[in-house]
Amino acid sequence: MEELNDSYRAKVQTVSNRIPKTHAAVTGGGSVLSRYQDVVVGSRSLIYTFYYEWCTLLAQIPGALGIFLRKLFWPRLFASCGKGVVFGANVILRHPNRICIGDRVVISDNCILDARNPHNKRVIVLGDDGILSNNVRISCKNGSVEIGAHFGIGAQTIIHSGEGEPVSIGADVIIGPRCYVTGGGNYNIDQLDIPIRLQGRRVMGGSKLENDVWLGAHVTILGGVTMGTGSIAGAGSVVTKTIPARGICRGIPAKVVRMRGHSDT
Repeated sequence: MEELNDSYRAKVQTVSNRIPKTHAAVTGGGSVLSRYQDVVVGSRSLIYTFYYEWCTLLAQIPGALGIFLRKLFWPRLFASCGKGVVFGANVILRHPNRICIGDRVVISDNCILDARNPHNKRVIVLGDDGILSNNVRISCKNGSVEIGAHFGIGAQTIIHSGEGEPVSIGADVIIGPRCYVTGGGNYNIDQLDIPIRLQGRRVMGGSKLENDVWLGAHVTILGGVTMGTGSIAGAGSVVTKTIPARGICRGIPAKVVRMRGHSDT
């Protein structure tokens, strides 16, 4: 039994060394400052790092003063930032130099924008005239998220993109509260002698919400799925397959119950 355990541990260690993880980046080699810059700031520039730290302090200031100071100083953090952008309190930014924000965007309190992808200069893109409600999280682990103009993202929604699994959201999209939209993330599970967490993930090809899509509350969009233009997912639905344009779906897994413009069947 001990020999079996040793063999198992050796195999796990070998696979672990091949798969880069955030934990390894945080606790690995190099100075504390360089690791912080790589994982959090997104730049090894000391000037940019000091400016990032200053802006982080401004994130904690409540009320009108905080909004004014962030409006004054924060736009320089980003790859691009349009006019009239409003930043709420306690917004957390990771690699903001890879985030592009359009005009008149509202980023509400406690949102998280995590654009960690060193291979792309435009990791998170937010179009004009949109709002991220409180506690929205957009997370990119070597992926990308692009959202078109006139969007509304409900409170506590999570949008996640991994490597090779982009999330594309069109214009005029409404996403209800507590939704989960992912570009993929299913683990391989075929090998029984290696932990699931170390078997890597199946690339699903990303997910796409086309223009004028409406997701009700608590909707889950899985990787490899497209919601066609003008389609709707009812509250609590788990969408595992592509929904055609103007289709209305609901359920677990979600099924099309009727088409917009047609009477109920």
